[in-house]
Amino acid sequence: MTLNKGAQQVAQSEWQARWTIIKQAPRVIVLSLLVLCIFGVFSRRLWQLQFLQGEYYSARANWQSTRLVTVPAPRGIIYDRNGTPLVRNVPSFKVTIVPAYLPDDDAEAEAVLIRLAVLLDMPYTTAGVHKSADEPLGLREMVEEAVEIGALYRPLEVKRVERDTALVVKQESMTMPSVSIEVGSRRDYPYGTLVSQMLGYLQPIPEEREVECVAQGYDPDTDRIGVAGVEATCEDMLRGQKGRRIVEEDVMGREIRVVEERATSAPGDNVYLTLDLDLQRFVEEALRRGMERANNSPRGVAIVMNPQTGEILAMVSLPTYDNNLFAQGISVDDWQRLNDELHRPLLNHAILDRLPPGSVFKIVVATAALQEGVLTPRTRLSCPGTIVVPNKYYPNDPGRAQSFHCWNLRGHGSLDVVGGLAHSCDVFFYKVGGGFEETDFEGLDVERIAQYAEQFGFGESTGVELPAEEAGLVPSRTWKRLTYGESWATGDTYNLSIGQGFLAVTPLQMLNAVNVVANGGTLYRPRIVHHVADAQGVVTQPFEPEIIHTLPISPENWSLVQQGMEEAVAYSYGTAWRAQIEGIRVAGKTGTAQFTDDIMLGGVGYAQPEHAWFTAFAPVGEPEVSVIVFLYNGGEGSIFAVPVAHEILEYYFGRGEAVP
Repeated sequence: MTLNKGAQQVAQSEWQARWTIIKQAPRVIVLSLLVLCIFGVFSRRLWQLQFLQGEYYSARANWQSTRLVTVPAPRGIIYDRNGTPLVRNVPSFKVTIVPAYLPDDDAEAEAVLIRLAVLLDMPYTTAGVHKSADEPLGLREMVEEAVEIGALYRPLEVKRVERDTALVVKQESMTMPSVSIEVGSRRDYPYGTLVSQMLGYLQPIPEEREVECVAQGYDPDTDRIGVAGVEATCEDMLRGQKGRRIVEEDVMGREIRVVEERATSAPGDNVYLTLDLDLQRFVEEALRRGMERANNSPRGVAIVMNPQTGEILAMVSLPTYDNNLFAQGISVDDWQRLNDELHRPLLNHAILDRLPPGSVFKIVVATAALQEGVLTPRTRLSCPGTIVVPNKYYPNDPGRAQSFHCWNLRGHGSLDVVGGLAHSCDVFFYKVGGGFEETDFEGLDVERIAQYAEQFGFGESTGVELPAEEAGLVPSRTWKRLTYGESWATGDTYNLSIGQGFLAVTPLQMLNAVNVVANGGTLYRPRIVHHVADAQGVVTQPFEPEIIHTLPISPENWSLVQQGMEEAVAYSYGTAWRAQIEGIRVAGKTGTAQFTDDIMLGGVGYAQPEHAWFTAFAPVGEPEVSVIVFLYNGGEGSIFAVPVAHEILEYYFGRGEAVP
């Protein structure tokens, strides 16, 4: 009885359990179906991600972990004519930050920036500090500014540093997310001031040229371009071709490996100059000594050329500057100092000064007069020391007449063209250029002087491979009328005939004109670049002398002008006898040019300040070398400029071998 009752209870419990399961079956089924659906959705999505869209997301992942970087091209080297490197590329190090890779936590990000500021010895922040517009921002402000303009993933250059500092930052970069060291190169100029006027320097791309340079493949944020000297004129040859590569980075922005080399960088071509470094060094030393002797003349130029080819063997312009200041990043104080100096050391005065050449210009007037028949080898003109020119509006009023003096107030007596050049007689050339009514001698007049001056290369730039060259000025009647609203006077022609008045030339123009006399009529374009070669040494641009034109002057007339210049040196009565060199036939011409400019306001009569000039070539007949010396406010050319050229010529012919 009891057993049956127990069996009934068990059966009843089983039935209730089954009933409960039956009642819960729809929920289980629904839950099971829901699980199956969810699993199906995830399976479908997994299928899409893995198989249908796998390549897309793989590419996205690669894009986020890789970056296209530009590989800088090594800049070409500049050499002197003998293969001595005048510039080199040395490693440079800059610290960069990618703002997007800084820690998300503000306190951690601040700790990174503070630590970096300490390592770089720069302010973490300049907020609340009074500073000028030229002073740099603090590190925090630099990052904030980059964030504001949306440059989150662009490496921000913080500071250029030396190698030791770069190594310290590199060691700690593992604890400073977003911070890295980029290794590049910068220019180093081992000879500094000696050749800086020819070489120039590099600078960041100026804002006004940004569009132009970007179109040519430059990066305005990182690239530098030549802005002076050969670095500027040969920029296209020196710059090289950049490379491109894909690199993989970790989550902190550090490069892991190179994924793909898109384009290989190609180094720039090497430029070989016509410059002889040893000669350049001696010319600078000689010029400095000459400037000291000339009452400490504050500015001077000396140029040495080959008159048979137009090659510039040496070119010195003082004062000068050290182009390493720009290579290393010039300070505000240094920049201000260079710009504030009266005699502008940043300018190459050999090609940028507009100067009255004084009596050196007489070689042009003599050549023109001989070719035009105004003078013959037998023509003689008298120099009494002073001549008087009546006023054309008041010819009978002696008080209105104008006196013109020779530098030798006692006069030179009767002279032919050779003697006129040897003695550098002013009165002789007054008459040759402007005529003299008293003796019914008809001179060249201004128009013919200007015509021949232009044939000698005056009034336009020479085209030498240096930027911003001045053209100078050859005046004329029309020019004076348009410029001053005045008529041209006989006195203007007299002044022009001795290289004074409105005439303005550069030292390089003047020497190039002397080269025409030296070689007998060929005007070459001055050259500072001898040839260009690629990185393997293959010449891509050979040197070829470039003839601008040939002057239509007879050989007999060239010979007379050369003879006058040679007698100026060879005989004691000549103005350049101090330039004599034993065993060498030297021809020369002195010049003493009165001037007034923004620095020297001038004086009265012969009390005015004077530039000292001298130019020469040698040997006469087969000239190898020509030289010109200019000393600002240096006094008489025969006393102060001639000794400088004498030293240079002695060194050139006495050092055992000619310039190759």
